[in-house]
Amino acid sequence: MHTVQTLNNIAAAGLERLPRERFTTGADLVDPDAILLRSADLHKATFGPSLKAIGRAGAGVNNIPVAAMTERGIPVFNAPGANANAVKELVIAGLILASRHIVPAVEFARRVGDAAGSDAELHKAVEAGKKAFAGTELPGRTLAVIGLGAIGGRVANAAVALGMQVVGYDPGLTLDAAWQLSPAVVRARSLDEALRTADFVTLHVPLGPATRHLIDADRLKAMKPRSAVLNFARDGIVDEPAMLASLDAGHTLAYISDFPTALTVKHPKCVTTPHLGASTAEAEDNCAMMVADQVRDFLEHGHVRNAVNFPDLVAPRQTAHRCVCACAASEQAAANVTNAFAAAGVAVVGWASATRDVAYVVADVTAPVPAAALNRLKAINGLLMLRLI
Repeated sequence: MHTVQTLNNIAAAGLERLPRERFTTGADLVDPDAILLRSADLHKATFGPSLKAIGRAGAGVNNIPVAAMTERGIPVFNAPGANANAVKELVIAGLILASRHIVPAVEFARRVGDAAGSDAELHKAVEAGKKAFAGTELPGRTLAVIGLGAIGGRVANAAVALGMQVVGYDPGLTLDAAWQLSPAVVRARSLDEALRTADFVTLHVPLGPATRHLIDADRLKAMKPRSAVLNFARDGIVDEPAMLASLDAGHTLAYISDFPTALTVKHPKCVTTPHLGASTAEAEDNCAMMVADQVRDFLEHGHVRNAVNFPDLVAPRQTAHRCVCACAASEQAAANVTNAFAAAGVAVVGWASATRDVAYVVADVTAPVPAAALNRLKAINGLLMLRLI
């Protein structure tokens, strides 16, 4: 029986993927085998010795101490792409909000409605004031998509379907992601090249040292006058004081963000939504099901899919006895595990290994691993995790 602690409201569709006869789930479990969460902050949390996996029902893992988990040999799973359609739809809505000045127009209509004494007065005020909110249409405008992963790729394709000129920039674009892109998407050779001609810029990159304040004062100045920036990726990717200065100077048209802050929430040229990107029933179900499947597969079989700190590795079981271990990444890590089994006389009939942040090894053996072999495995330099399944 495995225990899985749920730190947020995980969609029932996900929890149903953990059969009750083999899994116990709940918010109050102590020292669980795994943790499922959405937005709970784990950076100050303490973790018991039984913890084997963490699953984030979403894409970002900024709320999880990934480096500390790696040192303990604990994979951190996420659900990339599971909420991609939900975020894509909100980004398209953001493009329309920016191009047609819809939010300030709605606020204007409400103000004049409060002041008008009759429908005739309201209609007169509306007709007199509507020219201040004249916008532009999207076809023919240029959208720069920064980051062409699961979400950015969908946004790019949707913008092409709307008749926009789309420029994409992603130095880490995978072959699979490239195959999903419309051939009409033009690849920029640099971030600055992508930004230079864009009427709209949408950001779809993770937050890290290389992307913090990716859009700063210098890049805002270099961008096309009266362009709009959309941030549905992560708070911190945009330098907000620089953004507000650019908005106040009239250089940038609008800032549309899914991350309200004290600086942006009341600014007249900012439209902020309360982190709604993945807030659809479909996205919550998809994320919960995806991450629950991954955690279950790891606990029961040692398989790794979509861990941010472990290499992907799925190996069909050859026997009923499986040993999995993670070591600090090195050229000798897999060989050290092989040698430990050989020295203890353990017959290995199924073997797989992969290395990324750690070296991960799966070995199927014909009988339970004896204590002598376990002792040799535990003595391996750099061993982070050892489990018998």
